[in-house]
Amino acid sequence: MKKSHIETLTEQLFPAENNGKNILFNEIQPFIELFMHYECAMLEIETKLNVFDKEFSLHGENNPIESISTRLKSPVSLMNKLQRLNLDFDVNTIKQNIYDVAGVRVICSFKNDVYKLVSALKQQDDITVIAEKDYIKNNKDNGYRSYHLIVEIPIFLSGSVEHVAVEVQFRTIAMDFWASLEHKLRYKKNLSVEKEKEIERRLLLCAEISAKLDNQMQKVKEIIEEDEEVKFIDYNDIDTSKV
Repeated sequence: MKKSHIETLTEQLFPAENNGKNILFNEIQPFIELFMHYECAMLEIETKLNVFDKEFSLHGENNPIESISTRLKSPVSLMNKLQRLNLDFDVNTIKQNIYDVAGVRVICSFKNDVYKLVSALKQQDDITVIAEKDYIKNNKDNGYRSYHLIVEIPIFLSGSVEHVAVEVQFRTIAMDFWASLEHKLRYKKNLSVEKEKEIERRLLLCAEISAKLDNQMQKVKEIIEEDEEVKFIDYNDIDTSKV
């Protein structure tokens, strides 16, 4: 028989106590409610983004969103993070210190679409920006590019209002392609130091090529929309011989 959400969450939160013993409902209930709040907050963000997508399309613009995905950090992963930060595992500590329990990832067609959606989301009256990092203009040392927002959004329950933090990541298709494969490749084990350095070099080079691809695709879009004079592209600017 398939386990209920409560049973699964209980086993993850209290594995030792759950082994042959009953867990008092009031011990697990606050965590069930907390995770439900995060799920609702992700739904609120996703709804806003889908509304933007429909609005831009209605006004004759391209649909800026290719896809939206959501993820909820597992209780085990959350506990591990709290342990690394030397923090207690309780609801208030999680709400006050951990801002990436709920995550929304938005894949956009073009780089300018990222900034258009970020601006639209930040202008919402019920959105409070907690933190913001533009890794597109200032990429990480390993080449990672994305736009990160941590926002707080209210969710309206039957008898109360809860303000919940959600991490929202915006990427283009090219950025997501690189990040997804980098995550799979970088953490291969038992590699020599020389191989690790070579992998880092090639991943960084791929990130640079990916960034140039985004810029060229954005330029193609602008040429189509603005009917501007076509300029020749220096294809030598993209050096693939080193890959």
